[in-house]
Amino acid sequence: MFEGLGIASQVIVMYLNIYYIVVLAWAIFYLYNSFKSPLPWSQCDNAWNTEMCHKRPSFYANPHMFKPDDSWSFLNNITSLDYFENYTNVSPEEEFWLLRVLRMSDGMSLGKVHWDLSVCLLIAWVICYFCVFKGIKSTGKVVYFTATFPYLMLFILFIRGVTLPGAAEGLKYYLSPDFRKLFDPDIWRDAGTQVFFSYAVCQGVLTALGSYNKYNYNCYRDCLALCCLNSATSIFAGFAVFSVLGFLAYDLNVSMEEVAASGPGLAFIAYPRALSMLPAPSFWAVLFFLMILFLGLDSQFVCVESVATALTDMFPRYLRRRGGREILILVIAVVCFLLGLPLVCEGGIHLFTLIDAYGVSGTSLLLIACLETIVIGWVYGADRFLDNIEDMIGYRPLCVWKYCWLFVTPAICGLTLLYDLAQIRLVRYYGYQFGVSGAVLCGLLIITPLICIPVFIFVALCRKPDQMTTPSSDLRQARPHKPILTLCNLTVLRAQGQPNRRADESHEKIMMEEPSGV
Repeated sequence: MFEGLGIASQVIVMYLNIYYIVVLAWAIFYLYNSFKSPLPWSQCDNAWNTEMCHKRPSFYANPHMFKPDDSWSFLNNITSLDYFENYTNVSPEEEFWLLRVLRMSDGMSLGKVHWDLSVCLLIAWVICYFCVFKGIKSTGKVVYFTATFPYLMLFILFIRGVTLPGAAEGLKYYLSPDFRKLFDPDIWRDAGTQVFFSYAVCQGVLTALGSYNKYNYNCYRDCLALCCLNSATSIFAGFAVFSVLGFLAYDLNVSMEEVAASGPGLAFIAYPRALSMLPAPSFWAVLFFLMILFLGLDSQFVCVESVATALTDMFPRYLRRRGGREILILVIAVVCFLLGLPLVCEGGIHLFTLIDAYGVSGTSLLLIACLETIVIGWVYGADRFLDNIEDMIGYRPLCVWKYCWLFVTPAICGLTLLYDLAQIRLVRYYGYQFGVSGAVLCGLLIITPLICIPVFIFVALCRKPDQMTTPSSDLRQARPHKPILTLCNLTVLRAQGQPNRRADESHEKIMMEEPSGV
């Protein structure tokens, strides 16, 4: 009955496949320009720069320019420090982002496609295709490099960052939380959205990858390890980011609040600006954008794999044939590339902003998360779910998870969802506010995945009304006659008692990926 929840999550993953890889296209574009000297975003004499552009020389990289006896004759003997403290024009990094990379149009009109960004988008999809098309085993080998190499680069950037002047202030700002923010519901909503995306919650991605494991594989251990590693990586990355931002604030003689940024502004304006102030800026820029590229590729790999796995499981007769996977991945790549071309148009950033705000976060994911936990806890049965996990891994998980599924997670997601719906959020990008067309698109982005849920309930009601809450016979039930949900020794949901077919010890898809004879 609730198959529509899975379909809804795959629609959101398709959103990710279409728009997230645009970030990789930007990273490839910046990486290409990182090999130029001087860095194009550090100068104001380029064709795209305006009269408002002003480059402020770095104290750290050019100490000789800021001596007290330096007259700076080309500035008509204006004292250099006073001049820059009073100058408030646009930085070359911001102009490079707005006028060279995005080249934004006015309004929601898409305008023309930027051929250079479309080539970068094509390169990103070609890399992704050849890393994924052979299946999960070949992808796993690629990820050994793409997932570990960024740690090396992150560590190098961390060591460089903490040795810069001003890094201590940046780390102090990072490690000194403003506890007043805990009373701001917007903070909790944004934090929840970040956790949803970072952990790929309610997207079916980890479920698709985990389905290739053997039946008795310890997925419970891996889930806990993944959560710890993910959070530890985020915390460590914060040290690398804020140490460099502290240096930027020190060098510009401004507060941390003025240089701290989020979203694309951090990766493509603030951080490149700080790197351009270092000696040998091209070297550090190449390292940084390689790290961004590899991290993004890992996310793109699993999103493509999730859609491919879901489609293969839905249509095994056609897609588990020899060569079927390669064709499927090619179709996904081509379709997503074509759908992503509007995002690299003149008005593409507006579309990107809407998808990011309404397509892959907020309302849709919160509702899916709330319904998933309710379905697992109160319909399928939390006790039966624990029995399934125990049958797989050989021991019973902590009982606290049962109450999280039943009460804690639905309550948190439900309250956050209600707050999110009660707020009227006006999405803006550099002062542009989206009109009626933007509101219609936002509604479509939210409704498209969510409409799958009632549609599949209606389909199940029409096809097999007596089996709407019956689980798949492929899933082995170790205790079929035990109540599926109990609270305080009281039976809430009785056993269904239906016959169950014993599941294979290994997943059929593993065999389908191997060449014949192996």
